[in-house]
Amino acid sequence: MDDKSSVAIIHKYFPNLQSRQIEQFSRLEGLYKEWNSRINVISRKDVDSLYEHHVLHSLAIAKVVNFVPQAEVVDVGTGGGFPGIPLAILFPNTHFHLIDSIAKKLKVVDAIASELQLANITSQHIRAEQLTAKYDFVVSRAVTAASQFMLWIKGIFFNRQLHEMPNGVLFLKGGDITGELGPYGEKTKIFSISDFFSEPFFEEKKVVYLPG
Repeated sequence: MDDKSSVAIIHKYFPNLQSRQIEQFSRLEGLYKEWNSRINVISRKDVDSLYEHHVLHSLAIAKVVNFVPQAEVVDVGTGGGFPGIPLAILFPNTHFHLIDSIAKKLKVVDAIASELQLANITSQHIRAEQLTAKYDFVVSRAVTAASQFMLWIKGIFFNRQLHEMPNGVLFLKGGDITGELGPYGEKTKIFSISDFFSEPFFEEKKVVYLPG
């Protein structure tokens, strides 16, 4: 079960999925292809690589932090629902708040969450700097430079600590990020996704952690 164009690639790295989770992951391809034909949230040439390039990529965060029940996670700049929707399937008892500044993208998020009966997802058409709620973690697929991003989300973290890793931000980043993260020094933790997943696509990709 290692076909990177199918849900098998998810099961390869997450072998303990429940049957409901397998069904939900399996339905993502059809749902995204249907919605992407109406509202472009994934590049046309990339939609056939949905499971590797989008779903599994999102789940790299789960190799860094095991979100606990009752945790609150916000996905900033979620676009069509990445990394939030795959993480919500994997952690059904954690609440994920998916936000984006483009309303039509959230129409896709809401439709897919509804179809999959993901009760642990809410969405909001809002900019990150307008958020007033508190969260344990922020996740994002690198919508902007870290310095700008950290200004947007200043002050939105809970004082409580539910996880071994202190509350903070988990970015999915690619390429050379040394200069961008330089100002944060030893506070930064960088995890190579190639340590988790063997596919060549992940060779230059990272999960980057910054404390809140």
